[in-house]
Amino acid sequence: MDIRQLRYFLAVAEEGQVTGAAKRLNMEQPPLSRQMKLLEQEMNVTLFDRSGKRLTLTHAGELLRQRAELLLQQFQETVKEVQELDEGIRGVLSVGSVVSCVSLLPPRIERFRGKYPEVTFKIREGDHFLLGEQLEKRNIELVIARLPFEAAGVPEHYDVLPLPPDPYVAILPGSWRPPSPEPGLDLRELAKYPFITLKSDQTTGMHAAVVKEFHRFGLTPRILCECSSVSIIIALVTAGIGATILPKSVTASFPLASIAAYELTDSDFRSEVGIVWLKDRFLSKRARRFIDMFVD
Repeated sequence: MDIRQLRYFLAVAEEGQVTGAAKRLNMEQPPLSRQMKLLEQEMNVTLFDRSGKRLTLTHAGELLRQRAELLLQQFQETVKEVQELDEGIRGVLSVGSVVSCVSLLPPRIERFRGKYPEVTFKIREGDHFLLGEQLEKRNIELVIARLPFEAAGVPEHYDVLPLPPDPYVAILPGSWRPPSPEPGLDLRELAKYPFITLKSDQTTGMHAAVVKEFHRFGLTPRILCECSSVSIIIALVTAGIGATILPKSVTASFPLASIAAYELTDSDFRSEVGIVWLKDRFLSKRARRFIDMFVD
């Protein structure tokens, strides 16, 4: 069994037929069928159930598929790592970010481009669940996210570099004014307003943290709306629908003409932020150097 046979096997497994796999591999059908037979003979197992119109994997075939995907991924990453030994920092760096952390990227990208002008970027936005999937599929190398990282993967699969915590602020429609002349706002006053919170089916960490902070003061927020998007929350606040609490850095990504941000005077409430990547997996030189932009 070799790398070439594993690629053939995965193509057949994904297509569910030899004909489609042969077209995809740009080869004739009979040689591909022979390779699958040789693979089964060599391993002394049946990999495909051939009783239906489409080929389906047996239990042995499914196990081989999982292992083959991992082996091919490790092989490809090893090739990249070896090739990078004698190369400079260049190529495309794919980074994911939740919306509430987007403002952390521009200054780092600007500094990075000053040092490594031959690197270009692909930036993907999404919630923890989506960005975790993109990490697992290797479509991105790094994620800038609020912590804990609530992806579907096991937490032990990720390496996390914590960044300086980000204080929460109250955000109100610009037409609203708290009764106090002070520039800040306390949670007791904020609890009187209709409240909009960030929460999706997969990511609930920030919502839970905000509600817990209210409860710590014996308060319960009047939750009017749960939103899965920071952009929607800002739009609702701008329209005068309600107030919210978000990390302070979020305000750098949105115009403040129609909203007002207030420090929380009675709470040192902070959001944890970090860079996340897959543990024990190849990380390109450009990704490692980009991480350095957050450390220096």
